[in-house]
Amino acid sequence: MGSENKSSLSNVGVWAMNVVSSVGIIMANKQVMSDKGYNFRFATTLTGFHFLVTALVGFMSRQLGYSTANKHVPFWDLFWFSIVANLSIVGMNCSLMLNSVGFYQISKLSMIPVVCVMEWILHNKKYSTEVKGTVFLVVMGVGVCTVTDVKVNMNGFLAAAVGVFCTSLQQISIGSLQQKYAIGSFDLLSKTAPIQCASLLLLGPFIDFGLNGHNLLDYEFSLGAIFVILLSCALAVFCNLSQYLCIGRFSAVSFQVLGHMKTVCVLVLGWVLFDSALTVKNIMGMALAVAGMILYNWAVDKAKQASSKILPTSIMKDNADETANLLKSGFEMKSSKGMEFSGETK
Repeated sequence: MGSENKSSLSNVGVWAMNVVSSVGIIMANKQVMSDKGYNFRFATTLTGFHFLVTALVGFMSRQLGYSTANKHVPFWDLFWFSIVANLSIVGMNCSLMLNSVGFYQISKLSMIPVVCVMEWILHNKKYSTEVKGTVFLVVMGVGVCTVTDVKVNMNGFLAAAVGVFCTSLQQISIGSLQQKYAIGSFDLLSKTAPIQCASLLLLGPFIDFGLNGHNLLDYEFSLGAIFVILLSCALAVFCNLSQYLCIGRFSAVSFQVLGHMKTVCVLVLGWVLFDSALTVKNIMGMALAVAGMILYNWAVDKAKQASSKILPTSIMKDNADETANLLKSGFEMKSSKGMEFSGETK
C-alpha cells in the first residue's frame, strides 16, 4: 500500500510538473512573440533555443554525476526520432500560420483518435467502450470551448496533417524507445536534444523567414526579450522532461487526454492575466472536458482491474493444463516402465 501511494503521488507530481511548465511556457511565448510583447516572430528558432538549453542541462548533469546516460541507443533510432519530432514542430507552426485558430484547434483534437489508431496498428492495443466514450467526451468539451471559426485551405490542411501525424508518432515513439532500450526519460531526452538543437538552429531561421518574412538577423534583442526567452528555455527543460516522464509512466493516449487540462488552464489564465473573453460557451465546454478527464481516469482504472482479474485466471488455467500434462506424461511413463518390467520377468 505504501509503495502504491508513493507511486500515485509521484505520478501526480510528474503530471503537475507537465501542466505547470506547459502553461508557463505558453504564457512566456505569448509574451515574447506577441505584438504587445517583444514581437519575436521566430517560433522554430525559439524551439531550437529550447533544445539547446535542454542539451546543455543534460551535458552538465552527466558531468556532475547526476545522470550517466550509459544506455546505448543506436544513432539511427535517435536520428529518425529527431526528424519526426522536428517535423511535428514545423508542421504545427505552419498549421497555426496557414489555418484559422478554429481549424488549428480541431487538428490538435484529432491527435487523440490518431494516436489510438496508430497504437492499435503498431502495438495491437485495444480500448474498452468506456475509454472510447470518455475520450469522445473530452474531445467534445475541448472542442466546444476552443473551436470558433473553421477555415482551411489545401496547404494548411497538408501542414496540419503532417503536424498531427508526426506529433502522434513522436509521442508513441517516446514510450517505445524507453521500453525497447530500457532507458530513462532524462537519458533519452539528453540523447535526442543535441540532434534536435543542431537541426533546428541550422534550419529554423530559414523556416521562420519562409513562414513570416522576418529575418532573425534584423531583430534587435532587448534585455527584456532576452530574459523572457531564457525563462521560456528554462520552462522548456521541465516541459520536455515531464513529457518524456508522463509518456513513460502512462501512455500516449492518456498524455493527450489529460493534456487538454492545459488547454483549460490556458483559457482561465488568459481570462485572468490577459483580459481574454470567457463566455458561457467556454465555461460549459471546460466543465464537459474536465468531467470527461475524470471519467477517463475511472475508465482506465476499470480496464486495468478487469485485465488484472483476467490475468490470474489465465495463469491458473495454464498451470492446471501444465499440471494435467505432467500427470498424464508421468502416468504414461509409469505404465511403459511397468510393461518393460513385466516383459523382463517373463
